[in-house]
Amino acid sequence: MRLPGNKLIEIMDTTLRDGEQTSGVSFSAHEKVSIARQLLSDLGVNRIEIASARVSEGEYDAVKLTVRWAERAGYLSRLEVLGFVDGETSLNWIKSAGCKVMNLLCKGSFKHVTEQLRKTPEQHIADITEVVNKAQEMGIEVNVYLEDWSNGMLHSPEYVYQLMDGLKDLPIKRFMLPDTLGILNPRNTYFFCKEMLTRWPKLHFDFHAHNDYDLAVANVYSAIVAGVKGVHTTVNGLGERAGNPPLSSVLAVIHDQLKLKTSLNEKKINQVSKLVETYSGIHISTNKPIVGEHVFTQCAGIHADGDAKNNLYFNDLLPERFGRTREYALGKTSGRANIRKNLESLGIEMDEESMRKVTERIIELGDKKEAVTKEDLPYIITDVLRHDAIENKIKLLNYSLSLTQGLKPVASLKIEIEGKAYEETASGDGQYDAFVRALRKIYKSLSKPFPMLTNYSVSIPPGGRTDAFVQTVISWNHEGVDFKTRGLDADQTEAAIKATVKMLNKIA
Repeated sequence: MRLPGNKLIEIMDTTLRDGEQTSGVSFSAHEKVSIARQLLSDLGVNRIEIASARVSEGEYDAVKLTVRWAERAGYLSRLEVLGFVDGETSLNWIKSAGCKVMNLLCKGSFKHVTEQLRKTPEQHIADITEVVNKAQEMGIEVNVYLEDWSNGMLHSPEYVYQLMDGLKDLPIKRFMLPDTLGILNPRNTYFFCKEMLTRWPKLHFDFHAHNDYDLAVANVYSAIVAGVKGVHTTVNGLGERAGNPPLSSVLAVIHDQLKLKTSLNEKKINQVSKLVETYSGIHISTNKPIVGEHVFTQCAGIHADGDAKNNLYFNDLLPERFGRTREYALGKTSGRANIRKNLESLGIEMDEESMRKVTERIIELGDKKEAVTKEDLPYIITDVLRHDAIENKIKLLNYSLSLTQGLKPVASLKIEIEGKAYEETASGDGQYDAFVRALRKIYKSLSKPFPMLTNYSVSIPPGGRTDAFVQTVISWNHEGVDFKTRGLDADQTEAAIKATVKMLNKIA
């Protein structure tokens, strides 16, 4: 089916409401404002759902703070709050917080209305009508969620039709169709959405997917093909159980697969994704489409070779679209093309024989499960070719680490900086902490800046053998620049020390 290419799909992001229902995720008021600002101002999302009414005093304060920012920025009409069929209670909460749009949670299946509410369809329609009419009196715009609509269409479609006929003439701007339990597939999503649009062609329908069968994005695709005007997402796919459709994936599917338009700025999606990752504490999978760390990294040498020959391994998902860059991984599957791409970015030229030796060394390291990075290449070149391609201005001459029960670990070290030796001793909360404290003493005495350690991770090859190599990856920030260094050793602390010495030479 060919869709009109000028059709604009409306995006409602519910990271701050549905996404916050992810186990262990709770955004502070200032974090909510920061995320709202990036979603609306930078990314250009049409609407955002920021909270549920009546949850807590903290939620109320967060909504008020977000409202104050949105009023100043001109986005107040694009903030929405989930409300309930509870007379005026939710409405008063929303109005008091300063919001102008309520997403009213109604029951979209016969089972929910009769077993959870213990009401007849007629009673529920009357209750909804009362809330909608009261909202209009209070100047609050209403959208309606048909909760459990997917089960309603599967098991009680007559109830869904009765509910819609009872509500279609009320002042409701959007009817939102949730697959609350994530039970739909692309086929029945299309037919159910198409049925709603055929019966009520003048109404605005949104589709709200969940990802329990890993079909959320596919179901969004089908709903749009069926004709819905809006879809709901969360950043990084946050949400209850398996989560919601990821905003980044939905954006790419709409633009590339459906050839339709949105109001979103693709270049900002990675920035928003990283912000939500930081605030939520939920790490993005490295192979997550669009925003994963490795999704724009070519590993096989044949791919890098193809890229050099008229971009044979490129698709429409160019990293530059999303504010990112293509990288070429180095490891046991690397060929010379991968290595050459990385050398070019470093401004290093090499003859074919030298290239062969470096390739062999990288493959050897890859067999030991070491992740080789572009930053490691100059060190590998120096090691393999045994020349002074890089002058190590800083050398660790000697060090001693002690661990005694009941006492803090102590580190003593001797280091050479530009030909001069320095010694220092320090205690710390661990052996590596003591080592870094001793280093900091030396750098402080020399009035040299010392980078801030921002992250520290350790990995070993699968199998958990006690004699396995340990790879330590340390993230640093030096004068506003973020970078990583890696160390490999049989001992975790020594691996970290190797990574630290790499860092010292890098900043030098």
